[in-house]
Amino acid sequence: MTRENRRPGRHFLQIPGPTPVPERILAAMSRQILDHRGLEFGVLGRRVLSGIKGLFKTQSHVIIYPASGSGAWEASLTNTLSPGDKVLMCETGQFAVLWEAMARRLGLETEVIPTDWRIAADANLIEKKLKADTGHKIKAVCVVHNETSTGCLTRLDEVRKALDAAKHPALLMVDAISSLGAADLRHDEWGIDVTVAGSQKGMMMPPGLSFTAISAKAIEASKAAQLRKSYFAWDEMLALNATGYFPYTPATGLLYGLAEAIDLINDEGLENVFARHQRLAEATRRAVQAWGLEIQCRDPKYYSPAVTTVVVPEGHNADAYRKIVLDNFNMSLGTGLNKIAGKAFRIAHLGDTNELTVLGALTGVEMGFELAGIPHKKGGVAAAMSYIAETANAVKAAAA
Repeated sequence: MTRENRRPGRHFLQIPGPTPVPERILAAMSRQILDHRGLEFGVLGRRVLSGIKGLFKTQSHVIIYPASGSGAWEASLTNTLSPGDKVLMCETGQFAVLWEAMARRLGLETEVIPTDWRIAADANLIEKKLKADTGHKIKAVCVVHNETSTGCLTRLDEVRKALDAAKHPALLMVDAISSLGAADLRHDEWGIDVTVAGSQKGMMMPPGLSFTAISAKAIEASKAAQLRKSYFAWDEMLALNATGYFPYTPATGLLYGLAEAIDLINDEGLENVFARHQRLAEATRRAVQAWGLEIQCRDPKYYSPAVTTVVVPEGHNADAYRKIVLDNFNMSLGTGLNKIAGKAFRIAHLGDTNELTVLGALTGVEMGFELAGIPHKKGGVAAAMSYIAETANAVKAAAA
């Protein structure tokens, strides 16, 4: 077996999850495992179950599963709905497609609002569908907050207003897997009934934990829900979570990391975290625009603070380009998914990242264009640098 030569420096992981894990979180996870029925574990359990609520901006329950975000998707549907129930979903990208496929597989009837994968969920279309549903057959509206395949962010405040304007009793379910800890999320204020998220994106942790914030309305719906569930049942989790424990063996090492991740976000300040993501996203978009390339998200209203999806010119393959960047600069860029496979790549500015990290990534992107022969204008990195320098004083003032 041939052995690859060592590549000095760090690998630039610029995909929208998993994201790089801070040293403080890695160190926290290296502790010895606790007795998950002992008193010390109860302290840890209560700490993370309480602390995670602040990131969702909720006073209600947040359930933590040892699972990926897909597990939380399944929990959201099986705990609130019954076989044959109708759900309204918006196809904003690959992850909306996967959630809809899961709903059908579980025995639900889905009605899909399509898009061209270049915008997020349109609240006006949701309102129109709900107003037409005079018999209230639609039991839930499911939307992806930040669609990582396309770089489009749904305006959840507008979706909430759409449900209210339609006077429709449907549950509002939100996939915040890549927006928690990156974009403003207000579970209570926006009347969200179920919000699901994962550990490996804005939370800066390894994959393995999912989070489900649930409203009182969702808990009430769960009492009549008839879809089968066992591992993902809410009732047993809620009963034991009250004392900081779990009904089965928890992922203790990841919970150590979660406690540290919550502290890191709170130390920076949640609103400062959002502002940092917005600033780095804008710097990235300015680079793309200066290169003369196209951003997949066609409406600035829906720009994502977590990831920018870049369309490559006709006649060029995005995956071949990504390989050139990886081979030459040790940087991983996100692949195009489904409808945009080979047509686009993704630059993440998500999680534990800063100005120099993003500028380094953009430098690799621009050099990659040269090597791949992708037509572009010079100066994308310079445009990003100028924006970051121009806004530096504002960042200092906000932190003071």
